[in-house]
Amino acid sequence: MTMGDRLRELRLRMNISQEEVSKQIGITRSAYSHYEINNRQPVYETLKKLAVLFNVSLDYIIGGEAPIPDTQVLPETAEIMRILNSMDYDKRKRSIEKVMIILRQAE
Repeated sequence: MTMGDRLRELRLRMNISQEEVSKQIGITRSAYSHYEINNRQPVYETLKKLAVLFNVSLDYIIGGEAPIPDTQVLPETAEIMRILNSMDYDKRKRSIEKVMIILRQAE
């Protein structure tokens, strides 16, 4: 399986568009599209962002045998990850802290 195949598979598992992926990682939809059809290779920084977005290892993205977790990502979880990934570091950290407080109160 090529890297482009992997990226497409991961994106479809999350049920998101190429446009959504490109916004989350800070590139154009066209550039991302080229990754999926194997016309271009992402730079290291982009690969790291893709691994975080898709919750997989870099090894898996570039063709390694690391397994994808069997658990299905819920649409709500994917949406939360997209929102968090779009935030700068400080805002993301504060948001996570607030969510953790809410979760602890719900126990």
